[in-house]
Amino acid sequence: MTKKRILVVDDELGIIKFLRARLEARGYEVLTAVDGAGALQTVEMELPDLVIMDITMPKIDGFEVCHRIREWSQIPIIMLSARGDESDKVKCLDLGADDYITKPFGANELTARVQAALRRNEKTTYLPGQPSFTIGDLLINFSKHQVTIADKEIKLTPTEYNLLQELALNAGKVLTYTHLLNKVWGPDYRDEKEYLHVFVGRLRAKLELNINDPKYIITVPRVGYILQTSE
Repeated sequence: MTKKRILVVDDELGIIKFLRARLEARGYEVLTAVDGAGALQTVEMELPDLVIMDITMPKIDGFEVCHRIREWSQIPIIMLSARGDESDKVKCLDLGADDYITKPFGANELTARVQAALRRNEKTTYLPGQPSFTIGDLLINFSKHQVTIADKEIKLTPTEYNLLQELALNAGKVLTYTHLLNKVWGPDYRDEKEYLHVFVGRLRAKLELNINDPKYIITVPRVGYILQTSE
């Protein structure tokens, strides 16, 4: 089996050494970069399976690197930060990151997050009973993992697609925050409601004509979300 390749980006060599040792012990191949420019070059040349990246770096910070990668790639990105600021977490997720870990963190937490991100990135072999879901101009082709609006393909990250698929497979039903977090991210994320808020916002930005008056993904206050079955 081919080893998954993970790029670790941090300007602290101690962090790189720690992450390399833990990830290699788990059977991953580890690439490294010490700044944002090196990270961008490595992603373009080596096409790793996942990026673990610190926010605070010289020249080009992690926010900007994440933004640039998302302009052309859906590779999973896990952001690291010594700051537990909620606004930093939301900003990272808004820019397209898949996860956020606050330093210091343990080896078990790290590997669990890596495994979860890689698992979400792998296309599932499960196919629902129906080949597609349609409402208005929105079409989800489950077999191709393809989403279109008015026949125009919409590019989604794997996590965005998995969230939309879960809503579509249960269209017309209210799905609670806990249900969606458990199904899309896993049981370790059941308290991360801000993840849902951000990713639903990202989906609406791509699918809705008016994000302030959505017609597809509807919020059920203090409960969860529902994908409409009719316009």
